[in-house]
Amino acid sequence: MQKIKPLTSLKPDQRSELEQYLRSASDENRIHCSRALAIAKSLGIPPEEVGKAANKLKIKISKCQLGCF
Repeated sequence: MQKIKPLTSLKPDQRSELEQYLRSASDENRIHCSRALAIAKSLGIPPEEVGKAANKLKIKISKCQLGCF
């Protein structure tokens, strides 16, 4: 079985900024996938990091462009 590589860890200040963006962009603990991807791009971080932060904050990603959520 192949091991999955861990995602790049963000620095504390990057994580704080990301969480602030997610809180302000979410509505009733939900955020559209396209908005989450835009946040990742604007901060220059992998989308997976946005997903991890959203999970931590209990923010659901909706209208997923891949049909996963």
